[in-house]
Amino acid sequence: MNALRNSVRLIGHLGDNPKIKQFESGRKVANFSVATNETFIDNKGERQSETTWHRLVAYGKVANQAESLLQKGTEVAIEGKLTNRTWDDKDGMKHYITEVVVNSMLLVGKKSQD
Repeated sequence: MNALRNSVRLIGHLGDNPKIKQFESGRKVANFSVATNETFIDNKGERQSETTWHRLVAYGKVANQAESLLQKGTEVAIEGKLTNRTWDDKDGMKHYITEVVVNSMLLVGKKSQD
């Protein structure tokens, strides 16, 4: 039996322009969010739509691509892996975050019209 792999694939629209940071080494990191939509029929037979927001982070070459190609509203297909992080803030409060580390992305459509 093959071992299960941590793999995430999403197609959605960017909620805002990517936030880019550059390390002293010159390597970049891009943080952005993508909204995915699911449409279904509820138990009353009515059509419903549900939006889910996903936090994404990209490093190096993929961060460079995000910086040059992505903007708010862009439809993008991404592939990556799910990660969990924790950190303590300056007041000692522990914070938890789940995000997708993007390995590759592909532009799917044109920027949506607001």
